[in-house]
Amino acid sequence: MNTEPTATDKTVPRMGALHLSNGTRLETAWWGQPGAPVLVLLHEGLGSIALWRDTPSRLAAMGFAVFAYSRTGYGRSDTCALPRPVSYLQNEAREVLPQVLRLAGIARCVLVGHSDGASIAAIHAGSDPLPGVAGIVAMTPHYFVEPMCLAALRETRALYTEGSLRARLARHHDHPDAAFHGWNDTWLDPAFHAAFDLSDCLSRIRVPVLQIHGEADPYGTTAQTSFAEARVTAPIRTLIAPARHAPHQEAADLVLGEIAGFARSCLEAACRSG
Repeated sequence: MNTEPTATDKTVPRMGALHLSNGTRLETAWWGQPGAPVLVLLHEGLGSIALWRDTPSRLAAMGFAVFAYSRTGYGRSDTCALPRPVSYLQNEAREVLPQVLRLAGIARCVLVGHSDGASIAAIHAGSDPLPGVAGIVAMTPHYFVEPMCLAALRETRALYTEGSLRARLARHHDHPDAAFHGWNDTWLDPAFHAAFDLSDCLSRIRVPVLQIHGEADPYGTTAQTSFAEARVTAPIRTLIAPARHAPHQEAADLVLGEIAGFARSCLEAACRSG
């Protein structure tokens, strides 16, 4: 079981691991003080704990306890079987994430998802969410597949097969081929992008939502955020940031301040309601 940190240095992660019911080992980390309001970070399709870079420590310095894990196939976690099922995001949101939160001892939190992680946060909130999830932040979210996303995925594949991307990913992932192909191959599978539509999940979200879109994001347009605004009946707000696909890094001061304010209000409201 992963427990909250006892160290006082907010900038240094306390690395750990937890084991899912199927025996899979996941890499985990905590930043910040025990007892502080909790943010749970859900990484992008090629992300990991390490690739959050200084985002967790900066959020911890704002008064949060920050928890992150590398999903199966990513970072220092166990590898995954390929090909991934086209329902891999739904499986993560509905089966794995609840286990992770329980094993980590997280009773109340705000989910902060980036790209694939944003989709996972939305699916979890719109399915059978744990009662302690008080709100979600969806950074550069995907709720359906746009043609420009497929074009960007093909460009990224060329960088991996012909350029330096594989070598760069190998610095952060024990299983770079599983990380890359589990994401890229699945998103480019016609069965995936024909079926990927989160309309029903969005319409069932009952917690506040903060969306953050990079105005120059190569993987999606504001059609994504408008799609959610038309379907989510809970309070929802969208921030357009001067960034590409990583607004928490490319417009960090603005974006992390917005996340902190939003999360604080969600968690305070949850505490008042019991």
